[in-house]
Amino acid sequence: MGKITGFMEYERVEEGYKPVAERVKHYKEFVIGLSDEQAKVQGARCMDCGTPFCNSGCPVNNIIPDFNDLVYRSDWDDAFLVLDSTNNFPEFTGRICPAPCEEACVLNVNDDPVGIKSIEHAIIDKAWEMGIVKPRPARIRTGKKVAVVGSGPAGMAAAQQLARVGHDVTLFEKNDRIGGLLRYGIPDFKMEKSHIDRRVEQMKAEGVTFRTGVMIGELPKGSKVTNWAKETISPADLQAQFDAVLLTGGSEQSRDLPVPGRELDGVHFAMEFLPQQNKVNAGDKIKGQLTATGKSVIVIGGGDTGSDCVGTSNRHGATSVTQFELMPQPPEHENKPLTWPYWPYKLRSSSSHEEGCEREFAIATKEFIGEKGKVTGLKTVRVEWKDGKMSEVAGSEQVLKADLVLLAMGFVSPVASILEGFGVEKDARGNAKATTDFIGGYATNVPKVFAAGDIRRGQSLVVWAIREGRQAARSVDEFLMGFSDLPR
Repeated sequence: MGKITGFMEYERVEEGYKPVAERVKHYKEFVIGLSDEQAKVQGARCMDCGTPFCNSGCPVNNIIPDFNDLVYRSDWDDAFLVLDSTNNFPEFTGRICPAPCEEACVLNVNDDPVGIKSIEHAIIDKAWEMGIVKPRPARIRTGKKVAVVGSGPAGMAAAQQLARVGHDVTLFEKNDRIGGLLRYGIPDFKMEKSHIDRRVEQMKAEGVTFRTGVMIGELPKGSKVTNWAKETISPADLQAQFDAVLLTGGSEQSRDLPVPGRELDGVHFAMEFLPQQNKVNAGDKIKGQLTATGKSVIVIGGGDTGSDCVGTSNRHGATSVTQFELMPQPPEHENKPLTWPYWPYKLRSSSSHEEGCEREFAIATKEFIGEKGKVTGLKTVRVEWKDGKMSEVAGSEQVLKADLVLLAMGFVSPVASILEGFGVEKDARGNAKATTDFIGGYATNVPKVFAAGDIRRGQSLVVWAIREGRQAARSVDEFLMGFSDLPR
């Protein structure tokens, strides 16, 4: 514990943002990270609790008090080693994780929590700056071949862990670049893609083979799932070529809104809209790009994906942006005695909301209205909730103008045809059925086929994907070698 009275002496300092008027003109990151001195002061606020709830609040179980203390002591080398021991990609989580660790911070019981996320961000950026993030290739090769299908954070974490213990790992991605939804989903202004590229180079040096533009299995006809594959490999061929297969393809089936007028031009899934801008930012040209320029935009869905649509629409130059949420507006402050150390129910506003957005709560869409095949508006109704049941408020129907409607209501499941191609059994929600047990975890019903990340647990956070990728790597290693030294 660096400074025994630090939590009483120092206030929480938030990372800053560049001005709205400046940042909406580009797609670069705009967060102003902590200075070395600010990070040191935030580290001093950590109480080194006897029971550090932050550790268990973090899905990858980061050893948070230890790296807080090391930052306080300006020992960046060891702070990185501690952070790297549990998290393969802190530059991802340090930018886009909602920080459940901070909600679990003991200081959060009656004060502002330690700025754990900002400290993590500072550590990894400092580590790259100092040149201490290096490849760690295996000294001995096992001769075992592993296919990892899907290059999101779960697939990347698993591939890196497996390569580091000497397996020959091939990471397959159906799109043209590595990263999954980190690459084609999360906007560049939240996380620039150079962070992914830098890790890809590290992983190549560790022995991972990357194959992009390769579809494993088949998507159903008419699927709206992003797919820029130029080659297809059947599940049977993949299983024949590798000693183990790990499915980490994510939960890509977007939740639809089947109301009258859904077929109108101008009503699109968020995942038709966001990936196109990511490609343009990468220097690609998109013929007929879907844009919000000069349009009245309504985003249906109040979560992170909806927020990303808001931020992107503002950068396109939308005339107005409105975000719908079916549930009632949460309270501005949580009931800490009731919820701590768990994730609280409270109103959350993102930097994109700050850039310009009307937010409507407890509202439902009954119909899309259009002219000449194009959407021009939505017929809506106010709703109220009682005993967990929703009912419409009589006389509250109205029509709102909309030139572009983006459906950002989450993802319901992996693409069923992919799992069916492997013969993998599904759970009640359509996800790959596999446990997280210490012995035999992440194994599906199909011999030598494993599943991890959103394809197994359903739509979730990047930090959960990293955790599952790491744990699945250990299970695959145990399956191949009979034991494993990988951390779980």
